[in-house]
Amino acid sequence: MNSKAQSPFRINLHELPRRAGEMREYDLNFPAPEPIGIPLLEIRRDEPIEIHFRAESVDDGVLITGEVQSLASGECGRCLAAIDQEIVQKFQELFLYESRASDKNEDDDELFLLDGDVADIETAIRDAVILSMPINPVCSQDCEGLCSTCGEKWRDLPDDHSHEDVDPRWTGLAGWKPE
Repeated sequence: MNSKAQSPFRINLHELPRRAGEMREYDLNFPAPEPIGIPLLEIRRDEPIEIHFRAESVDDGVLITGEVQSLASGECGRCLAAIDQEIVQKFQELFLYESRASDKNEDDDELFLLDGDVADIETAIRDAVILSMPINPVCSQDCEGLCSTCGEKWRDLPDDHSHEDVDPRWTGLAGWKPE
């Protein structure tokens, strides 16, 4: 069986009349079928996702406007500590009726098409979630990161923490002691 047909992001809008101005509201709750995010922060597989949206009939298709909520987990980009970030992001996409798609530029990859009465909102959700995430997530705005020499977290080190700068040309003599 086709896994795309079983995607929880595929919404059947058959109950929405195809008259401009008609509207229906939907609530979806399901575990994430696969990770959504960036390398340092993602909604992990099986993390609950809540999507609340309304579908409105317009002349060319269905305008879907809503909000996605979940919890993203990852690590601080400065000190590598585990972090959790609540995701609450709005999204909006127009899904064209198949009959209207031929009127539009077919080379445009940004067009979303209805498959009969079914809208696949996965790309819209992924785009909204990923664009809401910081490129370099941090555990706190004042995180100082790691000491570049010993790799310990600066917040755990004493204020007078330092390392002796040794000229790399002398490292071969570091263990030598005169007799």
